[in-house]
Amino acid sequence: MTNSGQQTIRKAIQVDDPAPSPLGNYSHAMRAGHLLFISGQGCRHPETGIEQGIKMDADGKVIEYDIEVQTRGCLENLKGVLKAAGLSLHDLVDVSVFLADMKDFQRYNKVYTEYFSFPEPPARTTIQAAGLPGRNFIEIKAIAMFKD
Repeated sequence: MTNSGQQTIRKAIQVDDPAPSPLGNYSHAMRAGHLLFISGQGCRHPETGIEQGIKMDADGKVIEYDIEVQTRGCLENLKGVLKAAGLSLHDLVDVSVFLADMKDFQRYNKVYTEYFSFPEPPARTTIQAAGLPGRNFIEIKAIAMFKD
């Protein structure tokens, strides 16, 4: 219970479409009161489950990736989770971006800016993180706020 006597809302948000299913034991997002904590989104295509923007050799090893395509995939998956919760990119208050290599910053930032060109975009932190899951070279997690 909150101080006002109202029950605190805590609810898992699961998305069937248009975001890929989680690969582990976690929710796409978790609502806690007026905040929505969104799990890290990779660039897996919602229908195929395959990471976007990669080129592999005959053994299935990634030999090339396109960070712009991967960034768009992450942001589209993020939009899908937000949509399932009744929110949009405009409701984000904080975004954390994990890049496998900071040399990709400029190209990822170019795509990111296309999605967040509106006044008062969310706060953002970008860090380099080794060993992102799957064949992701970028992962994006975020916090959004409900207006109700």
